[in-house]
Amino acid sequence: MNTTISFEPENLTVEENLQEEILRAADVVGEIYGVENSELSITLTDDEHIHALNKKFRGVDKATDVLSFAFRESDEPEIIGAEFEILGDIIISLERAKIQAAEFGHSFLRELIFLEVHGLLHLLGYDHIADDERQEMEAEQKFIMAKLEIFRE
Repeated sequence: MNTTISFEPENLTVEENLQEEILRAADVVGEIYGVENSELSITLTDDEHIHALNKKFRGVDKATDVLSFAFRESDEPEIIGAEFEILGDIIISLERAKIQAAEFGHSFLRELIFLEVHGLLHLLGYDHIADDERQEMEAEQKFIMAKLEIFRE
């Protein structure tokens, strides 16, 4: 998968090995779901920035852990003849990921990749509003995390 990682604000960073794991997870999901020739944007941010996005686009006035913006569901015109299908954008709060990793008792890596996988599944059309949808999405998340060999510690 053609994945771009960016930071907002730009002075945020994560270790190189975490960025490599983010790219690997996107590639594995791409292979599993047949979207390996797709384009994906991942923005790693802080609570302040994700809070502003959550309020603007979802009307929820608080920080969240991950947001997904699926290109397939947007009003953007289809790009015919493009080399890549554009899946969309995933925004992950590094602050939320660190807090949740501590709360759940597993590594920051595991939480970060789980949030990425969760966001990717949303881009692929999965949701968790209805109970049956939630169960299906949770099963997919577990399957992918096992494929990545990233487990709760």
